[in-house]
Amino acid sequence: MSARTLSRIGERSFIVVMLAFFLLPFLWLASTAYKPSRDIFSIPPKLTFTPTFEQFATVFHLFDVWSLVSSSLLIAGGSVILSLLLGVPAGYALARSTSRYAIAVAYFFMAIRMVPAVAALIPFYLMMRDIGLLGSWIAVVLINAMLNSAFVTWMMFSYFRSLPKELEEAALTDGCTLFGAFWRVALPAVRSGVVASTLFCLMFSWNDFLYPMFLTRLDSKPISVALLSAYGTKDITWGTLGALAHFSTIPIVLIVLFLNRYFVQGLTKGIH
Repeated sequence: MSARTLSRIGERSFIVVMLAFFLLPFLWLASTAYKPSRDIFSIPPKLTFTPTFEQFATVFHLFDVWSLVSSSLLIAGGSVILSLLLGVPAGYALARSTSRYAIAVAYFFMAIRMVPAVAALIPFYLMMRDIGLLGSWIAVVLINAMLNSAFVTWMMFSYFRSLPKELEEAALTDGCTLFGAFWRVALPAVRSGVVASTLFCLMFSWNDFLYPMFLTRLDSKPISVALLSAYGTKDITWGTLGALAHFSTIPIVLIVLFLNRYFVQGLTKGIH
């Protein structure tokens, strides 16, 4: 057996081991949603069992699942739209700036996204209380948009900076306004960056737990907060948690799988 073949076998074996390491906990959690409660922690563990939907029946009995999913969609969708409306033009303006501090400012926007969640929560909580938005999903949309638009600005700065200025100069020569050159030429040329930014913001907002936990009421909480209900004072109802996890993870996983090539490009794109 050649050294190249051995190397290929070793690489594939390593990939399989790593996939098993990261995916087995999630597969176990997903399988608990279809196990009878008595079989979840049976000793020895049962690898084969008769699937049941009793955990899902319990979830639909205890929770208004569609209201939770709707709140998650409203929060994630509103945050993404507002973040793009603010971040994309800001990234373009920063990329076309002639200031020598443009890159430093771009990294400053990136640093905003690194602010600890609790540090931003306390003053924002007081602000939302004073203006009467505390308890609504709008408060969560605003704080997510504040943080995510800074991230979008940093990412779109990278994309627009790699775009040749000659494209926009040609559009201006043909009679376009500055906004027309941005809208008709620059923005379509970086649509992969817009999609990547959308995916990042969507994941940040959909998976957010801390801000919805403290800024929303019971009737406006998303499904990420509802997962906490599976944790009781004496034990964890793993079957309920597994069933709720389906509604929390499947939508975002499907979206990312469908647009994964843009997501990977967004990860590998750097500041030029």
